[in-house]
Amino acid sequence: MFDDLPPNDGKTGEDNLSSPTDAKQSRQPAVLTSWVRFWDRVKKLGMGDIALRTGTALVTIGLIGLVVWVMKGNFVVDEVAIEGDGSAADGLKTGVVALPEYEGVAPVEGLSKSAETTTDAPSESRYEFITYEVVPGDTIFGISESYGLQAETLLWTNLTTLRDNPAAIYPGQVLTIPPIDGVLHTWNKGDGLNGVSEYFNVTPEVIIEWPGNNLSYETVGDFANPNIEHGTVIFAPGGSRTFHNWTNSILSRDEPAESAIWGEGKCAPVSVGPIGTGVFIWPADDPSISGYDYSPEINHFGIDVAGDLYDPLYAVDNGVVVYAGWSDWGYGNVIAIDHGNNFQSLYAHLESLNVGCGAFITKGDIIGYMGSTGNSSGPHLHYELILGSGRVNPHHYLPY
Repeated sequence: MFDDLPPNDGKTGEDNLSSPTDAKQSRQPAVLTSWVRFWDRVKKLGMGDIALRTGTALVTIGLIGLVVWVMKGNFVVDEVAIEGDGSAADGLKTGVVALPEYEGVAPVEGLSKSAETTTDAPSESRYEFITYEVVPGDTIFGISESYGLQAETLLWTNLTTLRDNPAAIYPGQVLTIPPIDGVLHTWNKGDGLNGVSEYFNVTPEVIIEWPGNNLSYETVGDFANPNIEHGTVIFAPGGSRTFHNWTNSILSRDEPAESAIWGEGKCAPVSVGPIGTGVFIWPADDPSISGYDYSPEINHFGIDVAGDLYDPLYAVDNGVVVYAGWSDWGYGNVIAIDHGNNFQSLYAHLESLNVGCGAFITKGDIIGYMGSTGNSSGPHLHYELILGSGRVNPHHYLPY
């Protein structure tokens, strides 16, 4: 009955039975052999080095990705927090370049420049003035508010345009806009730095140290007689002044202004016009005498001011022109200004006139140019000052 059994090769039944573990171990050499054969083929094709470098790169990329993933999970940036609170340190986060601080003057809002902006133009300076053209509907209050300034600052920096009158604006008019609140002043020969700064309620240091004025202690020198050129426009940051009451000034003349001299240049009587301050400036750039001085004993009731042909001549104070033209007294071309405070000033031998009859004059205005017309031996200005009905010594009223 055992004829159908396979022949016995000397092994027991247990030896002929293979376990699952034995089967797995019997497959491992086959898999390894396959990879070895594949790698041999790669090397025979000459691609072994390329395969190694490619594998290394893939492993490196994988490691970098893992590091980024880990850091992202552990260091979360609060995007709301970096919007900042406007502090100087916050400027580093938002890309806004903080402007330098200026002692005694508040920083200017709105003039910071984004670090992300790309432009070939220079950065806007907080010390520069800009211009603004008035459009229909504008008011002094609206314009000043749009630039973060006080309304009075626009009046103080546009005196010759607005004459301290907020209702004097009109479309097309161009206004000067300062970077911060303050006062503009056109320097007159004879001005003292102490007096000017006191008038504008600042210290001399504030005026000198404002970078836009381009001044220094070394160049200014003596505060009482500073080395500041006539006509220089000075800004007093943070300064203020009293307003000119032009309405009262224009209407306060008790008698019509009329020239004290006669000739074809005599103007019709004028009943309105600015009133002088009573403080006079030199009528020319050179404050020296050329020719006759004030000498009543030889009937010379003026001073001959030195200068060259075509030098500008300046009004010594506010007023109105009451004589403009040729004189029959040998004075040549003459301008006379009535200052409305019992003073008149006379300018003779002019080459040409820059104003005419009835013109409203502000101290320092160029009224004409130096010449040698009439009875004159050379270019100079014959200047007289009249008080009431008599001529007085100009030296008693001009600054030195």
